Amino acid sequence: MLLCALVAGAAAVVWLWWRGTPARTLDGPGEALTAAGRVTGLLGAYLLLVEVMLMSRIPWLERRIGSDWVAAMHRALGSYLVSMLVAHSVLIVAGYAVTAHVGMVSETARVVLDEPDVLMATVGLVLLVGVGWLSARAVRRRLAYETWYYLHLYAYLALLLAFAHQLAVGAQFTDDRIARAAWTGAHLGVAACLLTFRVGGPLRLAFRHRMRVAAVRRETPGVVSVYVTGRDLGRLRAEAGQFFRWRFLTAGRWWQTHPFSLSAAPNGRFLRLTIKASGDHSRGLGRLRPGVRVLAEGPYGAFTGRLRRRRKVLLLAGGVGVAPLRALLETLPAGPGELDLVYRASTPRDVLFPHELDGIARARGAAVHYLLGARVGAHPAGQLAAERLRSLVPDLPRREVFLCGPPGFIDMARRELRRAGVPRRRIHAERFDF
Repeated sequence: MLLCALVAGAAAVVWLWWRGTPARTLDGPGEALTAAGRVTGLLGAYLLLVEVMLMSRIPWLERRIGSDWVAAMHRALGSYLVSMLVAHSVLIVAGYAVTAHVGMVSETARVVLDEPDVLMATVGLVLLVGVGWLSARAVRRRLAYETWYYLHLYAYLALLLAFAHQLAVGAQFTDDRIARAAWTGAHLGVAACLLTFRVGGPLRLAFRHRMRVAAVRRETPGVVSVYVTGRDLGRLRAEAGQFFRWRFLTAGRWWQTHPFSLSAAPNGRFLRLTIKASGDHSRGLGRLRPGVRVLAEGPYGAFTGRLRRRRKVLLLAGGVGVAPLRALLETLPAGPGELDLVYRASTPRDVLFPHELDGIARARGAAVHYLLGARVGAHPAGQLAAERLRSLVPDLPRREVFLCGPPGFIDMARRELRRAGVPRRRIHAERFDF
């Protein structure tokens, strides 16, 4: 349904371009290039609006479609967005240059320096290209989450600059009040989503629940669990498998927000998140003191029991990815023999919650399988090989699978599950990356 809405929006943008482009303006190569530049500019501006809307944390998107899917679509559309806006710039300048019979370099200098608001739009384009480059997976992996996050915020400035440029010189808007009002309304709607869900949501939760850190517990070297208490936590309606975006109001951390899954089923008394030290912020959370105030956004995520369509379930965890699966192990309805957890970790010291996992398994008639150590055998997937998984869970092809862990683990496990005969539609994954 969301894809249909996005395609319909793109079609409306093309119609808007066609409505404001008389056929006589397409005569000649210069005019055709200029027209192509205008439609790519409109589509690029539309994609920028969609990108911001996807990241405005609309509850329906985050909880029903899933944050992973929304983030994946955001990343995929980002490359199209940058390509469209770069094409817009090149085609517009080329069209002007052909019409005026001048060179591209001199026409580029004239357009950027002399045309109204184009310099401002050029700054916006440079910002978006920079954000797009930082979002490339190879670059993103080398950045701290905090650095990536705050540089990403320049996209909002780029949106403002692009909007002002469009209304000032956009051929579709300068003489068409209806088009101008519709375009302005679309931007105001996205701005309302941002203010309502990214600003208003956390403030509302803060006043209603008054969350504070209750305790910090060391689980393994480099991993801690933070217990958060507050008023009326049951009204959050959080589910096992979901996550919040957490902001701890201490010096040096109050301006940072990070997503962490619940590592215990919500019980109305406390929320528990489990954090692996992977950056300056996450390492510092181990030094939190009881009583620190907490701002939270959420609950988010569709990685819950609602995805389940089969009675028998396999939970497949890698490293700290066991956190949401531990909560699902506790809460998914299942009889004896219907629920298995396979947990991949490097050493016994890296296993999180071993006593909790074993206790839950005994109480529920479930099974926990620990895959420890280096890879087994010559198979590139090692202990995640399809044959190994089938030996642990013989009826694997008939099960629903919930999968969580680092990106490399997710990709490998997904391939091996498919080799083992699990249909794609029954593999539900939650990635621990950004």
